[in-house]
Amino acid sequence: MEILDVILQAYLDNHCDPEPDALQTINRETYLKVLKPHMLSGHYQGRVLSFLSKIMQPKRILEIGTFTGYATICLAEGLTDDGEIHTIEVNREMEEMLNSHFKLTNVEKKIKLYFGDAAQIISDLPYTDFDLVFIDADKKNNYTYFERVFDKVRHGGLIIIDNVLWKGKVYGAENDADTQIIRKLNDQVAADVRVEKLILPIRDGLLIIRKK
Repeated sequence: MEILDVILQAYLDNHCDPEPDALQTINRETYLKVLKPHMLSGHYQGRVLSFLSKIMQPKRILEIGTFTGYATICLAEGLTDDGEIHTIEVNREMEEMLNSHFKLTNVEKKIKLYFGDAAQIISDLPYTDFDLVFIDADKKNNYTYFERVFDKVRHGGLIIIDNVLWKGKVYGAENDADTQIIRKLNDQVAADVRVEKLILPIRDGLLIIRKK
């Protein structure tokens, strides 16, 4: 998943805040117990998400794709005292592990966990004032999720989409179906005049979108 030189990535890891103990435990358990553990955000990207959340001081966050809860907790670190994060996971089998992971933290009570089809759950959510949205789910539906959440995000709010550099394939010669989907998403957002946008070359690429 890393697109940066391994030595540079190690340097970056060593020059940001340390990974909290609870997240170290979640990281370790994910690699021991879960298929495709590389989907975890990890130390450096987790600190980036936490940093952005703390800058925003959001009252309400939406996350699409909970996985083992690592990024959920990172994002929740920036919530206001009365804030909450709504997080959607398709795989109900993750419930026991997620509840166990959330109990390791001091943000457990701020987390609202949903299971099911993300597009439908997004449509059903009654909120129109999300400060921050993090999209890290099935990549073929990224643009659908972006469109579904757009009117539920306040002006000045952030939408963050993960894996937009797709192991470097989007700017290479590869033209498989998955790469085409990610490339199209990036092009559509780049042309969208409703937002400001930039891609951070962190891990597998973070697309940061600010709603005007």
